[in-house]
Amino acid sequence: MTPAAVSLVIVTIVFSGSILAMYAARALPDEHLGADARDVIKLGMALIATLVALVLGLMISTAKGTYDAQSAAVRQLAADTLLLDRSLAEYGPEAQHPRELLREAAGLILHHLWPEDGSAPVSLAPGETHAPMTLFLREVTQLSPQNETQEFLKAQALRMMSDLAQVRLQMYVEGTSHLPLPFLIIVTIWLLILFVSYGLIAARNPTIILFLFAATLSVSGAVFLIQELANPFGGMVRVSGAPLQQVIAYLGK
Repeated sequence: MTPAAVSLVIVTIVFSGSILAMYAARALPDEHLGADARDVIKLGMALIATLVALVLGLMISTAKGTYDAQSAAVRQLAADTLLLDRSLAEYGPEAQHPRELLREAAGLILHHLWPEDGSAPVSLAPGETHAPMTLFLREVTQLSPQNETQEFLKAQALRMMSDLAQVRLQMYVEGTSHLPLPFLIIVTIWLLILFVSYGLIAARNPTIILFLFAATLSVSGAVFLIQELANPFGGMVRVSGAPLQQVIAYLGK
Protein backbone atom coordinates (compact mmCIF):
# COMPACT_ATOMS: atom_id res chain seq x y z
CA MET A 1 0.00 0.00 0.00
CA THR A 2 1.09 3.55 -0.65
CA PRO A 3 1.86 5.87 2.29
CA ALA A 4 -1.30 7.86 1.56
CA ALA A 5 -3.43 4.71 1.60
CA VAL A 6 -1.89 3.53 4.89
CA SER A 7 -2.54 6.91 6.49
CA LEU A 8 -6.13 6.90 5.23
CA VAL A 9 -6.73 3.45 6.74
CA ILE A 10 -5.34 4.64 10.08
CA VAL A 11 -7.53 7.75 10.04
CA THR A 12 -10.63 5.70 9.25
CA ILE A 13 -10.03 3.08 11.93
CA VAL A 14 -8.98 5.44 14.70
CA PHE A 15 -11.58 8.15 14.10
CA SER A 16 -14.37 5.62 13.71
CA GLY A 17 -13.31 4.06 17.00
CA SER A 18 -13.50 7.39 18.81
CA ILE A 19 -16.98 8.13 17.42
CA LEU A 20 -18.28 4.68 18.34
CA ALA A 21 -16.86 5.13 21.84
CA MET A 22 -18.85 8.35 22.23
CA TYR A 23 -22.10 6.53 21.52
CA ALA A 24 -21.06 3.50 23.58
CA ALA A 25 -20.47 5.77 26.58
CA ARG A 26 -24.19 6.56 26.66
CA ALA A 27 -25.06 2.90 27.13
CA LEU A 28 -22.60 2.32 29.98
CA PRO A 29 -23.77 2.57 33.59
CA ASP A 30 -22.74 5.77 35.35
CA GLU A 31 -20.34 3.98 37.72
CA HIS A 32 -18.33 2.75 34.71
CA LEU A 33 -17.43 6.32 33.83
CA GLY A 34 -17.35 7.81 37.32
CA ALA A 35 -14.54 9.90 38.74
CA ASP A 36 -12.39 6.90 39.69
CA ALA A 37 -12.89 5.26 36.30
CA ARG A 38 -12.00 8.48 34.52
CA ASP A 39 -8.78 8.80 36.53
CA VAL A 40 -7.73 5.29 35.51
CA ILE A 41 -8.62 5.99 31.88
CA LYS A 42 -6.61 9.22 31.92
CA LEU A 43 -3.57 7.44 33.39
CA GLY A 44 -3.77 4.82 30.66
CA MET A 45 -4.17 7.52 28.04
CA ALA A 46 -1.05 9.31 29.32
CA LEU A 47 0.97 6.09 29.16
CA ILE A 48 -0.13 5.21 25.63
CA ALA A 49 0.26 8.80 24.41
CA THR A 50 3.85 8.80 25.71
CA LEU A 51 4.59 5.51 23.94
CA VAL A 52 3.14 6.79 20.67
CA ALA A 53 5.05 10.07 20.90
CA LEU A 54 8.35 8.33 21.63
CA VAL A 55 7.99 5.73 18.89
CA LEU A 56 6.80 8.14 16.22
CA GLY A 57 9.46 10.67 17.18
CA LEU A 58 12.17 8.03 16.96
CA MET A 59 10.90 6.77 13.60
CA ILE A 60 10.70 10.29 12.16
CA SER A 61 14.28 10.96 13.27
CA THR A 62 15.49 7.70 11.69
CA ALA A 63 13.62 8.30 8.43
CA LYS A 64 14.89 11.90 8.27
CA GLY A 65 18.43 10.57 8.72
CA THR A 66 17.96 8.29 5.71
CA TYR A 67 16.58 11.16 3.65
CA ASP A 68 19.41 13.53 4.62
CA ALA A 69 22.07 10.89 3.90
CA GLN A 70 20.73 10.25 0.40
CA SER A 71 20.36 13.95 -0.30
CA ALA A 72 23.97 14.55 0.74
CA ALA A 73 25.10 11.61 -1.41
CA VAL A 74 23.38 13.10 -4.48
CA ARG A 75 25.13 16.44 -3.95
CA GLN A 76 28.45 14.68 -3.44
CA LEU A 77 27.90 12.61 -6.57
CA ALA A 78 27.19 15.74 -8.61
CA ALA A 79 30.22 17.59 -7.23
CA ASP A 80 32.60 14.67 -7.81
CA THR A 81 31.29 14.17 -11.36
CA LEU A 82 31.83 17.83 -12.24
CA LEU A 83 35.30 17.84 -10.68
CA LEU A 84 36.24 14.71 -12.63
CA ASP A 85 35.03 16.29 -15.87
CA ARG A 86 37.03 19.47 -15.18
CA SER A 87 40.17 17.44 -14.54
CA LEU A 88 39.78 15.63 -17.86
CA ALA A 89 39.10 18.94 -19.61
CA GLU A 90 42.41 20.24 -18.23
CA TYR A 91 44.14 17.10 -19.48
CA GLY A 92 43.50 18.01 -23.11
CA PRO A 93 41.64 16.92 -26.26
CA GLU A 94 42.74 13.32 -25.74
CA ALA A 95 40.26 13.05 -22.85
CA GLN A 96 37.25 14.33 -24.81
CA HIS A 97 35.74 10.90 -25.47
CA PRO A 98 36.04 9.79 -21.81
CA ARG A 99 34.24 13.01 -20.89
CA GLU A 100 31.40 12.09 -23.23
CA LEU A 101 31.20 8.65 -21.62
CA LEU A 102 31.07 10.30 -18.20
CA ARG A 103 28.18 12.45 -19.35
CA GLU A 104 26.38 9.35 -20.64
CA ALA A 105 26.85 7.55 -17.31
CA ALA A 106 25.60 10.58 -15.35
CA GLY A 107 22.54 10.75 -17.60
CA LEU A 108 21.78 7.09 -16.94
CA ILE A 109 22.00 7.65 -13.18
CA LEU A 110 19.63 10.60 -13.46
CA HIS A 111 17.19 8.56 -15.57
CA HIS A 112 17.13 5.60 -13.18
CA LEU A 113 16.79 7.65 -10.00
CA TRP A 114 14.32 10.21 -11.39
CA PRO A 115 12.40 8.63 -14.30
CA GLU A 116 10.95 11.38 -16.48
CA ASP A 117 7.58 9.77 -17.13
CA GLY A 118 7.23 8.44 -13.59
CA SER A 119 6.13 5.04 -14.86
CA ALA A 120 9.50 3.30 -14.61
CA PRO A 121 10.49 2.11 -11.14
CA VAL A 122 13.33 3.87 -9.34
CA SER A 123 16.52 1.83 -9.37
CA LEU A 124 19.33 2.39 -6.87
CA ALA A 125 21.39 -0.52 -8.20
CA PRO A 126 24.77 0.76 -9.51
CA GLY A 127 24.79 -1.72 -12.40
CA GLU A 128 22.91 0.56 -14.82
CA THR A 129 26.13 2.53 -15.54
CA HIS A 130 28.43 -0.49 -15.69
CA ALA A 131 28.97 -0.45 -19.47
CA PRO A 132 29.81 3.26 -19.96
CA MET A 133 31.85 3.44 -16.75
CA THR A 134 33.85 0.33 -17.67
CA LEU A 135 34.65 1.85 -21.05
CA PHE A 136 35.38 5.17 -19.36
CA LEU A 137 37.83 3.54 -16.96
CA ARG A 138 39.53 1.71 -19.81
CA GLU A 139 40.01 4.89 -21.84
CA VAL A 140 41.26 6.93 -18.89
CA THR A 141 43.69 4.17 -17.97
CA GLN A 142 44.99 4.09 -21.54
CA LEU A 143 45.73 7.83 -21.61
CA SER A 144 49.43 8.48 -22.20
CA PRO A 145 50.55 11.56 -20.22
CA GLN A 146 53.11 13.72 -22.03
CA ASN A 147 54.16 15.80 -19.04
CA GLU A 148 53.91 15.95 -15.26
CA THR A 149 50.70 17.95 -15.36
CA GLN A 150 48.90 15.36 -17.45
CA GLU A 151 50.30 12.60 -15.27
CA PHE A 152 48.92 14.32 -12.19
CA LEU A 153 45.53 14.89 -13.84
CA LYS A 154 45.29 11.25 -14.89
CA ALA A 155 46.08 10.06 -11.36
CA GLN A 156 43.55 12.52 -9.98
CA ALA A 157 40.89 11.31 -12.42
CA LEU A 158 41.44 7.69 -11.41
CA ARG A 159 41.21 8.61 -7.74
CA MET A 160 37.99 10.55 -8.26
CA MET A 161 36.52 7.61 -10.15
CA SER A 162 37.07 5.54 -7.02
CA ASP A 163 35.35 8.25 -4.97
CA LEU A 164 32.40 8.26 -7.39
CA ALA A 165 32.03 4.50 -7.14
CA GLN A 166 32.12 4.72 -3.35
CA VAL A 167 29.37 7.35 -3.26
CA ARG A 168 27.23 5.37 -5.69
CA LEU A 169 27.57 2.20 -3.63
CA GLN A 170 26.79 4.17 -0.48
CA MET A 171 23.51 5.32 -2.06
CA TYR A 172 22.70 1.72 -2.91
CA VAL A 173 23.52 0.45 0.59
CA GLU A 174 21.55 3.24 2.28
CA GLY A 175 18.70 2.42 -0.08
CA THR A 176 15.13 2.89 1.07
CA SER A 177 13.18 1.40 3.93
CA HIS A 178 9.56 0.57 4.63
CA LEU A 179 7.64 0.41 7.86
CA PRO A 180 7.12 -3.23 8.88
CA LEU A 181 3.51 -4.36 8.97
CA PRO A 182 3.70 -5.39 12.68
CA PHE A 183 4.87 -1.86 13.51
CA LEU A 184 1.92 -0.31 11.70
CA ILE A 185 -0.52 -2.69 13.35
CA ILE A 186 0.82 -2.02 16.86
CA VAL A 187 0.85 1.76 16.39
CA THR A 188 -2.69 1.63 14.99
CA ILE A 189 -3.85 -0.39 18.03
CA TRP A 190 -2.22 2.11 20.39
CA LEU A 191 -3.89 5.00 18.57
CA LEU A 192 -7.23 3.19 18.56
CA ILE A 193 -7.09 2.60 22.33
CA LEU A 194 -6.04 6.21 22.89
CA PHE A 195 -8.81 7.75 20.80
CA VAL A 196 -11.45 5.33 22.08
CA SER A 197 -10.51 6.57 25.55
CA TYR A 198 -10.94 10.14 24.35
CA GLY A 199 -14.36 9.25 22.99
CA LEU A 200 -15.46 7.64 26.26
CA ILE A 201 -14.78 10.70 28.40
CA ALA A 202 -15.24 13.54 25.91
CA ALA A 203 -18.35 15.63 25.56
CA ARG A 204 -20.46 14.78 22.53
CA ASN A 205 -20.62 17.93 20.40
CA PRO A 206 -19.43 19.01 16.93
CA THR A 207 -16.42 20.91 18.31
CA ILE A 208 -15.05 17.86 20.09
CA ILE A 209 -15.68 15.65 17.06
CA LEU A 210 -13.86 18.11 14.81
CA PHE A 211 -10.96 18.27 17.25
CA LEU A 212 -10.71 14.48 17.40
CA PHE A 213 -10.69 14.31 13.62
CA ALA A 214 -7.90 16.91 13.45
CA ALA A 215 -5.88 15.00 16.04
CA THR A 216 -6.36 11.76 14.11
CA LEU A 217 -5.18 13.44 10.92
CA SER A 218 -2.12 14.72 12.77
CA VAL A 219 -0.91 11.34 14.02
CA SER A 220 -1.67 9.63 10.71
CA GLY A 221 0.22 12.44 9.01
CA ALA A 222 3.24 11.54 11.15
CA VAL A 223 3.04 7.95 9.87
CA PHE A 224 2.74 9.27 6.31
CA LEU A 225 5.80 11.49 6.81
CA ILE A 226 7.84 8.58 8.15
CA GLN A 227 7.04 6.45 5.12
CA GLU A 228 7.81 9.28 2.70
CA LEU A 229 11.16 10.21 4.28
CA ALA A 230 12.19 6.55 4.44
CA ASN A 231 11.80 6.34 0.65
CA PRO A 232 13.85 9.35 -0.55
CA PHE A 233 13.57 8.60 -4.28
CA GLY A 234 9.85 7.82 -4.44
CA GLY A 235 6.57 9.29 -3.32
CA MET A 236 5.80 12.95 -2.74
CA VAL A 237 8.75 13.88 -0.50
CA ARG A 238 11.77 12.95 -2.60
CA VAL A 239 15.39 13.94 -2.90
CA SER A 240 15.90 16.55 -5.59
CA GLY A 241 17.80 15.61 -8.73
CA ALA A 242 18.53 19.27 -9.52
CA PRO A 243 22.25 19.12 -8.52
CA LEU A 244 22.91 16.27 -10.93
CA GLN A 245 20.80 17.88 -13.68
CA GLN A 246 22.76 21.11 -13.41
CA VAL A 247 26.08 19.26 -13.53
CA ILE A 248 25.12 17.20 -16.61
CA ALA A 249 24.47 20.42 -18.52
CA TYR A 250 28.18 21.31 -18.13
CA LEU A 251 29.72 17.90 -18.74
CA GLY A 252 31.78 17.41 -21.89
CA LYS A 253 31.81 21.15 -22.73
